[in-house]
Amino acid sequence: MSFELTNEYLDFLRDLIEAGDAQKAAAELCEHHPADIAEVLDELDEEEVLAITTHIPPELVGEVLIQLDEDVRKDILETYSGKQLAEEVVENLDSDDAADILSELDEEKKLEVLSNLEDIEQAKQIANLLTHAENTAGALMATELIKVNHNWTVLRCVSEMRKQAEEVEQVHAVYVVDDNDVLLGSLSLKKLLTTSTRTPIKEVYNDKIHSVRSTTDNEEVARIMNKYDMFVVPVVDDMGRLLGRITLDDVVDVIVEEADRDYQLASGLSDDVEVNDSIFDITKARLPWLLIGLLGGVVAASVIGQNEAELGNIPQLAFFIPLIAAMGGNVGVQSSAIVVQALAHQSVTDTAVRRLRKELSVGLVNGIICALAIYGISLVLGYGTKLALTVGLALLAVIMFASLFGTFVPLVLNKYKVDPALATGPFITTANDVLGLFIYFAIGSAIF
Repeated sequence: MSFELTNEYLDFLRDLIEAGDAQKAAAELCEHHPADIAEVLDELDEEEVLAITTHIPPELVGEVLIQLDEDVRKDILETYSGKQLAEEVVENLDSDDAADILSELDEEKKLEVLSNLEDIEQAKQIANLLTHAENTAGALMATELIKVNHNWTVLRCVSEMRKQAEEVEQVHAVYVVDDNDVLLGSLSLKKLLTTSTRTPIKEVYNDKIHSVRSTTDNEEVARIMNKYDMFVVPVVDDMGRLLGRITLDDVVDVIVEEADRDYQLASGLSDDVEVNDSIFDITKARLPWLLIGLLGGVVAASVIGQNEAELGNIPQLAFFIPLIAAMGGNVGVQSSAIVVQALAHQSVTDTAVRRLRKELSVGLVNGIICALAIYGISLVLGYGTKLALTVGLALLAVIMFASLFGTFVPLVLNKYKVDPALATGPFITTANDVLGLFIYFAIGSAIF
């Protein structure tokens, strides 16, 4: 049965803490999954969180920390000494999770934690993971895995697997390597169970295996695992030597984080922010794009100002300025969103020219329909043929231009390794607003 967080449950825990029985609150909370515990702690204030976490067993606290909101986790980590972190947290975590925890510490405390680990091999593995660039497969992988030599027999393989399995929480795959640790393939558990114990592994392993390099971007890792329906993917170095493995749960986190980031970029947030962040951090994330919007508004106002005389002669032109601006922005966002989605899934098979031609055709069809509609509405409202024609032609041109612009910008950004999600936010809307007004007044000047 899934856990459901309620206000009543939070009040129950708070009452226990206020009564000086934080230990009982922790015991009650520890009956749940670490992810559920983290969900509860994220809703409590700092003092309440610290009161509870001091009573969470060491074998559980690490799993809870990994699931916590970054700010809450930071508050808890500050209460631990390097020795405590090593003994009560890091030693009970897989290498990838331990590396994630240590990456949030300053260098001095990081070294203190590593020096206090009893398992020297674990310390080396974690230190190695910390050397990999952020958002790469090397930083995401765990080093705990089961590997066997292709020259071994099935009997020796099973014996070695039993030893290695003590360090691995879940066995997702058995990897086959050569004498130099170069990845050759994988071995299914079914093959192990159904093959004679004297059979060499080289005769039964599967050499059709997909792997990623330690320098591969996290998004590419997620794409590969999704494409091939993989629960786990091995990570190799530039020479093909097996380094670690990435599991599906790690990739899900990547997908969620990237989706959140793209959504925030599309909404005009330059940094990754949470609702619990400080006023300064939230302001810093929002302000750059607001200033861009402000600049765009000033430019749009100047365009209108330059056509002041024309508006004085034909004041009805002003009635349709919001319509032209809104339609241009909407169409641009639609076009860019489709292209960004396709780029994210790497499903853009058309050349840039073909893609632009297709969007031009779509813009032409939509533009004609909308132009005819606004032309008819303008006539019905009694604005006259010239104004109706001006608005109709301007709307057609703006929709076609916005379709092209909304397609072109993310393709260019992607080519130069800039996140194309930037093109779906205030930038594309502001640009289309300004250029749409230019088109509108240019057509108005020509007709009137």
